[in-house]
Amino acid sequence: MRKNLLFLAERYSNSFSPSFTTSSPNPAVAPMASSSSAGNTAQNPRKSLGLVANAMKRKDSFIQLFAMTGIFLLSVRSLGQKYQIHDLQEDTIALKEEQKNLTDRMKNIKRGLLHEASLDSSGLFASRLRLLFGEDH
Repeated sequence: MRKNLLFLAERYSNSFSPSFTTSSPNPAVAPMASSSSAGNTAQNPRKSLGLVANAMKRKDSFIQLFAMTGIFLLSVRSLGQKYQIHDLQEDTIALKEEQKNLTDRMKNIKRGLLHEASLDSSGLFASRLRLLFGEDH
């Protein structure tokens, strides 16, 4: 299996290597140029490996890279969620304060209306407001 992967990796890297053959007006020169370029690759032992072959060669490093990338991405997501929770807590505090202010305002309006209704001599307006507000005074 490993030999097959190495073979495929070498084949893959060779298929993307630049071709140095040139078209020449003299047909006798063209095969010589292609054979010399083939000889150079055989003589050069530091030929670059393909991605798959390099990954197979340094498998532990690639596993570490992927694991650390995953941990980094999880950390970034966690940090974003932390700030999102902080913003939501601030929004909750602001909404509670706004609710308290609206409740106080409603009580003040209700108190003012009842006070004005109590000044009416007939008492009809005050009784109607008490019915609306659900008070039994």
